[in-house]
Amino acid sequence: MSLVVKEKDGFKYVDEGNGQVLMLLHGLFGALSNWEAVVSHYSRHFRVIIPMLPIYEMPIKEAGLPGLREYVEQFVVLMKLDNLIIMGNSLGGHVGILFTLANPEKVSKLVLTGSSGLFENTMGGSYPRRGSYEYIRERVAYTFYDPNVASKELVDEVFETTKSIPKCMRIVAIAKSAQRNNLALELPKIKVPTLLVWGLNDTITPPMVGYEFNRLIPNSELKFVDRCCHAPMMEHPEKFNDIVEDFLMRKN
Repeated sequence: MSLVVKEKDGFKYVDEGNGQVLMLLHGLFGALSNWEAVVSHYSRHFRVIIPMLPIYEMPIKEAGLPGLREYVEQFVVLMKLDNLIIMGNSLGGHVGILFTLANPEKVSKLVLTGSSGLFENTMGGSYPRRGSYEYIRERVAYTFYDPNVASKELVDEVFETTKSIPKCMRIVAIAKSAQRNNLALELPKIKVPTLLVWGLNDTITPPMVGYEFNRLIPNSELKFVDRCCHAPMMEHPEKFNDIVEDFLMRKN
């Protein structure tokens, strides 16, 4: 499905369907295409909202996890959202955790997939290198078990982003902020039911990271997807949606 981006008071977002709010938080290089299968599946039963995180636009001094969490908080207030189910991939999972810790009364369930917050290999172990299309293609493909999932459109989008010096500066600042912001001591404070969906072949946040999240978050369960790397909702959308739907439809 083609997702329509709306705008209100400076916030850009996707808003599809009706019902309880399922808020999706994208990663550092997250594109709307990452979530198309999720939105298509869940907008039949939920109000699916994707705030476009200002990763490339926020003031450089605010480029970090606290600034992104505050942005989401402001968006939730503006849209008068409550009883949220939050689903976050990679950096988006990290932001979702911070929002949940700061606003526990707003969140009913949490879904994390390949989340940062404990350990991650940024872009496969290095920060983005400007000007080399082949390097960007290899790094994007590195995030998938099947490199063919890294479509030319996706690689082109990341390449265009990394051609901008200001955008690269923000990417590096946010990536470093995520690495510094280790949540090991905070995760036990999460009380809402939490689902962890991990690629069994994840090279960015390896399976051991999923196990550690599962150990530290009290009311959590961990599911692995085989032949899958860092973005299960893109590589195996049907399997991902089946796992998540089973979790969401439960009354606990």
